[in-house]
Amino acid sequence: MALEKRGQAGLQRDYRWQAPTRLLLRSLFGVLRNLKPDHASNMIGGIAALAGPYLGVSRIADQNLRLALPLLDSDARRQIIGQAWRNLGRVFGELPHLRNLKRTSSGPGWEIVGEENLPSKQAIFFSAHYNNWEMILPIASQLGLTVAGAYRRASNPAIEEVIQELRCAAHGVNCSMFAKGAMGARAAIAHLAQGGSLGLLVDQKMNDGIGVPFFGHTAMTVTAPAQLALRFGIPLIPIRIERIGPARFLMVCEPPLVCPQTGNRTEDILALTTVLNQTVESWIRADPGSWLWLHRRWPKKIANTSDMN
Repeated sequence: MALEKRGQAGLQRDYRWQAPTRLLLRSLFGVLRNLKPDHASNMIGGIAALAGPYLGVSRIADQNLRLALPLLDSDARRQIIGQAWRNLGRVFGELPHLRNLKRTSSGPGWEIVGEENLPSKQAIFFSAHYNNWEMILPIASQLGLTVAGAYRRASNPAIEEVIQELRCAAHGVNCSMFAKGAMGARAAIAHLAQGGSLGLLVDQKMNDGIGVPFFGHTAMTVTAPAQLALRFGIPLIPIRIERIGPARFLMVCEPPLVCPQTGNRTEDILALTTVLNQTVESWIRADPGSWLWLHRRWPKKIANTSDMN
């Protein structure tokens, strides 16, 4: 009973913070919306680059870098962590402008290479928390693709609500999002069955995934892209966003991965997921500061060994 009362009291305290948090975020995004997209990107990116490396979560980034890129010295790791924070700040500053960023030849906006790799019907697209990943669905919508994305709910409901408002405003009528979980998985499968496409970020640790090499170390990796591509017989296409300026992006559409068809479903999923991780790793190696090193990608017992090196 005492534990139950303490839990209820905690929920009440959390609830009291929801309205101020919501108001603060909406006010901040309102200010950013009144700035030019590149100015908002530069300002928040600069603040994040200055403050972020001093936050405790940057220790996770340093552990990840020691593990993934062991030849880097401490100065190089600090530089990459600062770049990752700057990029994350830019993503935040660009959020209220996503709906207005269009296909242009210069300035804030986007362009595309590999458009010929986009399917005439449906596909499963995969990407990572690389540069401004939030631009993927808005660009897909403007290209006329019917794509649904999956996302992990924020722990704070107020933050979740405000961020989803901005996403939905940017995605337009062609794109929607499903929260990760059993209900979201059923909705995603139904969406594919009806002829839609699906976009997934595949670079976070999934405890219910499978162990697949990533930078030479076993990382629990989501199997849904491989499972669904094999189940529905549709292309699995790598998509990434390159940042070519403040609030200016290049979407790179790579050729579909070759899906194995050995008849052994377990082996086919493992093989395809391994290639998926290799693809994401190649992006990160090419530009380490563009990836979100701040999340714990490898199990703690593996990551902690990097502190001993």
